[in-house]
Amino acid sequence: MPLQLCSLIRPDATLELSLADVPMPEPATPDEVVVRVEAAPLNPSDLGLLFGGADMAKAQASGSAGRPVVTAPISPPAMAAMAARVGQSMPVGNEGAGTVVAAGASPAAQALLGRKVAALGGAMYSEYRAVPAAQCLLLPEGASAVDGASCFVNPLTALSMVETMRLEGHRALVHTVGASNLGQMLNRICLKDGVELVNIVRKPEQAALLRAQGARHVVDSSTPDFMAALTDALAATGATLAFDAIGGGRLAGQLLVAMEAAILRQPGQEYSRYGSSVHKQVYVYGSLDRGPIELARGFGMAWGVGGWLLFPFLQKLTPGRVQQLKQRVADELTTTFASHYTKQLDLAQALALDAIAGYGRMATGEKVLLRPSAG
Repeated sequence: MPLQLCSLIRPDATLELSLADVPMPEPATPDEVVVRVEAAPLNPSDLGLLFGGADMAKAQASGSAGRPVVTAPISPPAMAAMAARVGQSMPVGNEGAGTVVAAGASPAAQALLGRKVAALGGAMYSEYRAVPAAQCLLLPEGASAVDGASCFVNPLTALSMVETMRLEGHRALVHTVGASNLGQMLNRICLKDGVELVNIVRKPEQAALLRAQGARHVVDSSTPDFMAALTDALAATGATLAFDAIGGGRLAGQLLVAMEAAILRQPGQEYSRYGSSVHKQVYVYGSLDRGPIELARGFGMAWGVGGWLLFPFLQKLTPGRVQQLKQRVADELTTTFASHYTKQLDLAQALALDAIAGYGRMATGEKVLLRPSAG
């Protein structure tokens, strides 16, 4: 029977990760296909479901090499947040790619039989997965499953950030994990589309990486002159929209303060005790820092901080526009939207404690790829 990686929160406040035998899927409707999953990325959004708020530093391993079991304790506050999923063994994995090995009778499904596709359907950390044909993207001729494994979440997120900028009337944007796979994609999109982008990184080597890729505005948050350099970059670009993957801490507030300072540099700005009238927006779309968001007020009254998620945003677009974005990903899969991985693991290897300690850090530039049935 095929294997599937599952995450279970037990009533005794313990997380349990294991590999489960599941029935071989079959097309349940004429429009479904069965994909042999050959590559699936470990995205930060997947790790939230996988780990369920458990303290993975205290994880313990049992079982066998081929069927490992990992357990970890969950604190009372985290357990309260997870109450709705206690006792449910949940499959993990937003996206992946592989070969269609079975298809329903519809023309759309039959057209994919035997082809390499990317799929967005959840439960992709499985050897086989049944998904609607409409949730598949046919990969270009010659593209591998590895090439297509990450062609939904990161590419569509980067494209949707630019789309949000245009829809909300901003003219440039800021991204806070500029050297990540997603950040590098966004940089390539902005360079190609003529959009001004301020990239924020946390290490000098990350800044060097982006500059080597043509990035014009790179600011290192680890330097003493970070706020001055950020304000200069914002003044040069006119960026009043930021996407923040960090979440907690001071960064969201620093972005708003620097935006306000950059706006006040513009000629003709008059003093107002309410600050400038230009709206400044920070969207938090990640939680690399799970602490409180700290806002040290100094940015007037025209501002906003809110959450932003890809799929609710895509639902605001017309189906035709979404299809245009997906087609661009397919057309530029190995260029603009290329992803790079530092490690590849099979399902059992992914449950080794040292592997969990590695990818659980969600370190920039250290993306891991699962190969559920690559053989």
